[in-house]
This record gives sequence, C-alpha cells and structure tokens, in this order.
Amino acid sequence: MTDPLIPATLAFRDDGTLFSPAYDDIYHSAVGALAQAHHVFIAGNGLPQRWRERRVFTIVETGFGAGGNFLATWAAWRADPTRCERLHFVSIEKHPFSQLDLRAVHGRIVADATISPLAQQLGDAWPMLVPGMHRLEFEGGRVTLTLAFGDALELLPKLWLRADAFYLDGFSPAKNPDMWSLPVFKSLARLAGDGATFATYTSAGDVKRSLEQAGFSYKKVEGFGWKRAMLVGEFAPRWRVRRHEPPMPLTVGERHAIVIGAGLAGCSLTERLAARGWRISLIDRHAAAAREASGNPAGVFHPLISRDDSVASRITRAGFLYALRRWSALEQRGYAFQRSTLGLLHLAIDADETRAMTDAIISLGYPADFVTPASQTDAQALANVALTGGGWLYPRGGSLDPGALCQAQCEAAGDLLTRHFGVEVQRIERVDDRWCVIDAAGRPVASASVVIFANACDAARVAGLHQAPTRIVRGQLTLLPAGVASDLRVPLIGEGYAVPLAHGITLTGATYEVDDADRAMRAPGHLENLERLAQLMPDVADELTATDPGMLEGRVAFRCVTSDRLPMAGALADEGAASRDAAALRGAWPLDLPRADGLYGAFAYGSRGLVWATLAAELIASQIEGEPWPIERDLAESIDPARYLLRALRHGALD
Repeated sequence: MTDPLIPATLAFRDDGTLFSPAYDDIYHSAVGALAQAHHVFIAGNGLPQRWRERRVFTIVETGFGAGGNFLATWAAWRADPTRCERLHFVSIEKHPFSQLDLRAVHGRIVADATISPLAQQLGDAWPMLVPGMHRLEFEGGRVTLTLAFGDALELLPKLWLRADAFYLDGFSPAKNPDMWSLPVFKSLARLAGDGATFATYTSAGDVKRSLEQAGFSYKKVEGFGWKRAMLVGEFAPRWRVRRHEPPMPLTVGERHAIVIGAGLAGCSLTERLAARGWRISLIDRHAAAAREASGNPAGVFHPLISRDDSVASRITRAGFLYALRRWSALEQRGYAFQRSTLGLLHLAIDADETRAMTDAIISLGYPADFVTPASQTDAQALANVALTGGGWLYPRGGSLDPGALCQAQCEAAGDLLTRHFGVEVQRIERVDDRWCVIDAAGRPVASASVVIFANACDAARVAGLHQAPTRIVRGQLTLLPAGVASDLRVPLIGEGYAVPLAHGITLTGATYEVDDADRAMRAPGHLENLERLAQLMPDVADELTATDPGMLEGRVAFRCVTSDRLPMAGALADEGAASRDAAALRGAWPLDLPRADGLYGAFAYGSRGLVWATLAAELIASQIEGEPWPIERDLAESIDPARYLLRALRHGALD
C-alpha cells in the first residue's frame, strides 16, 4: 500500500536561506541556488559539452526540491546552439511542494530574467501531489521532466532508463543517510550508460566508499560557497555489477513505423511517434479512423480508486494524469474534442462502499483536486438531478468525444502521417531488415523497421501470437431522447453510466456481453441500460417506464479484454525463440525474454481506452527511442504483452 505523500515543509530564514525544519538542514541559498547548480551539477558533469549533437541525453537527479537544478539545466540547454535533440531530466522527490508553495519559493530564489519564464512554465505544469511518476513536457516535448514522487530507496529500483549524468542532490548525508546509502548507489549503477558521470556537493567518506562499491570512480575538486570540496566522477566498474544493460534505442535505418489500427490506441501512437519525428503509416480496415469503439458518441475518463492502491489503480492513475496533460497540449494548439469540465461523479453501490472508499481516500492522502468524497446532497447539487446516494467526485474526470480526439491526434502528426484506410491486414512478413504488411489479397501495403499492432482482438492473429489471450466483449449503448434525464449536468458512473450530450440527449450504457460478436441492436440491451440508469437516478424511473426500448437509438461496439483486465502495451516477445529456449527461460523475468525485433503491441484496453491509450503510446515510443520509461518498471511489466508467455514458461507449459 502506497504511503501518502507528505509535502515539503520549508521556511526562509532572515538571511535568505531556505531551511528544512524536518531535516534541520540548509536546503538552498536564495542567492546562490542557481550558481550552485551551474558549478556543482552542470559543470561537474561536463555539460553542456557532453550533450552536444546527441539525439537523446538523460540526467537523473536524486532530489528535486524546488527545481533549481532542472531550471538551470534547461536554461543551459536553451542557450546551447549545438544542444541534444531531446533532453530528459528524471528526478525523485519524497516531499514535493504544492503548486502554490513552489511558486512562492520560485518568487524568492529566482530573479534571473532567463530563468523566471522557465520557472513560470514549471509552476503552471506542476502535477497533482499523488504518488508515482509524472511526465511534464516543455519546448514542444524536446525537454521532458519526469518527476517520481516517493522514497528514493523504493523508486530508484523501479526506474528504467539509460542515464548519461547523475545529479546527486538532496539533504546532507548526516541528516538524510538513506538518500546516500549503498542501495541507492547500486540502483544508480543499474541505470548508468557508458561514460555516465556524476557530481555532488558532498565529499563525505561514507559517500565515497558507497560510490566505489557501486562501481563509480571519483575525484575531489574545488567546491562552491560554504562547501570547500565536492566530488565528480563516472561509472567505471572493475567487475560486472548488473544483470541487464539499461535500455538502448532500437537500431533503424529510418524513423518510419507502421501502426495497424486507427482507434484510440493507434491514433495516440501516431501522435506520440510523430512528436519525435517519426513517419507513420496508419492502416485500418475501415474508411476512416475511429469507426469501432473509439467512434462512440462519448467516453468517460477517470482514475480508479482501490483500498490497497492496486496495480490497476496505479496504472490507471498514471494514464489518467498523463492523458490530461497531452489533451491540454492538443487543446492549446486549437484542437477540440468536447471535453467536459465540471468533473465526474462516481456513485457508491451502498453505504458500506461509501465508508470504505472515503476511508481509502483519506488513508492514501489523495488531494482534493484528484478525488474527494461527495455526500448525497453535494452530489445531487453538482449533478442537478436526484441520485440514489453519494460517492466521490473526480474534479478532473469527465467525458469527451473519442472520435474527435482521434482526429486531433492524426491532424497533429501533419505530413508525417500517411493513411492506408479500407485495408484489411492479413499478416506480416520479414523482408531483409524490415517488416512488410500484407493485405487480405496478398498485396504489400507498407514496409518499415517498426510495426505496432493496435487492432484490438485482431492483433494477436496478425502478429502471429499464441500467448496473448484476448476476448471480445459486446457493448450496446443507448441514446435517450431529449427530455428524458436531460437535466443531468455532469457524467455519472456507478452500475452503468450516464453522459449528458448536446441538445438534451443523454448517453447511457453499456451492456457487457462476453464472446458475443452480434452487431445488431437489441431491445433487451436497451432495457438493461435503462434499468441500470434508474438505479443511479431514481426520479427518471417514470420517464423510462414510458420509453419503448424497441424505439430507442444506440450503438453497438466491441471491447477487447484480457483475463487480468489490464492492457497489452510494449515490445512483443519472440515466441519462437522463447519456445526453443523454454528450459533455460523457466525462471525468467521480463527483461530476460527474447523480443521480436521492431514489433510492439497496443491493444486490449477494454473500457479504459481513454485513460490508457496515451500513456501506453508514450511507453512504446520511449522503448523504441531508448528514452526513460514514463512509468515504473513493475507497472510496465504488468501490462507487458509477453506476460502470458512468461507465465507459460514458468509453469513449464512450453517445454
């Protein structure tokens, strides 16, 4: 169970020093914070020279604080005409500031005209204070800040990236020894790329010994300010210190990817890859994008709360928060997809669930802008209708038009996107160092080094996967005529859901019929939806009684699900190679598995395509480019398309 985040408690002394009562330690000088960042961390790591003319350069920091090191590094990157194409800055912070306090601190320590606008952007983008990883993008995605909120001892082993430089910052070793312990340095060693450097303002003996034991060499150099000496060095192990090498970019002759499937999964991939300069060939069997479930009139988006903060809750929370940031970026570029703005209400089944979820929200320390309990009175006032009970409000949750979102993502890709619509994909085949996609008539459609299967339940067939079990789930939606349940003001979920649309129309549903591929509209399906709606909104029962289900309009769409109800997102395994080496791989972990060169999956999103698709696309793009993963490695492994293969190997099912 995740501990609640405890925000930083800092204060300014009369001399301008920023002070932490919790650690009894000077945190930063209000006058010299940025100068210290330049001397210790930027110059100490040989920057900006070392990042020049690189495609990607990644920095890992062990204590973000108020972000002075990040701001100074960002400014140095902007000022360098031969800078790297993409700068990744990954930082851990156990006690993050609130947005309000961060801005207050910046107002005291940031006076530089170059830094101030960057501090403003950082403050505007500052995430909600919930545990996990938060990816913020600046400079059109060329500068990416990935914040990991939590304890460094717990989070560092969960990062997956190849670091080029380390900023070893944080409170002093005497006051915060865990931050400077051998386990921390061993975790850093697992992430260090060839020639990775580090710098730190401390020169304590325990720190030097831990660095050496973890495979780092060091030297003492002139310090800064009140620190007379500091340490710099590099990763130079004299023996093998790790089982797996950190991730590398996929070797390709051309940044060209084929994406099969033009729903939310495929369109999100199109946008995320195009943002990195990739050319995309998007293939779909329909005449346009978003013709399957992604073409529903509306979809709801919200996080998932559980008492134990389960894997499903963590991955859904991460996807929800990242999607909000990407959608905001698209909206700032002028795209619109009817995103609601008043929040989303989740009604509890009964009083016991109300109490349990209220206790969970409090114990997990969620801030009010993420989720807040709502009494029946408060919920009814927000929804503008009578409800059967209370529940909880997701202030940033809501509904949107998924088809319009798909269109926006494709348009954002611009000339980098080539559409191949009305094409039924039969199979892929390897031709030299590229994959060729073949249609149902046996004709080649496109070829590229990378193919991503985003075509739901058809993905396993086209990719030739045998260890990727998925099932189809029929879902029938119902459109209520104007005047029926038309007072509803916000999306409502519980046993079913209701979404207010334009012109007084309300969308409700959806049925959940496993292994049913019937596309015909059914009156019993409408009746089922109406009965669930009446359980949420009791006052509409009379209106619904007078409604003939057989005369209602709606839509049938199909979800693709796995047995664990988690998506398939990431690199595909080479099942043939795994089968041949089954005995050796019986005790394997995900990083041990052989992978199919250039093949990835993004499917089985079930009912959560809106909250999973964008994050999954960012994960896959990061895997392809060798960039830091946007989520913890254990979460990525929980949605790894190879997880069922791994289970079969562990049970000896492939021997």
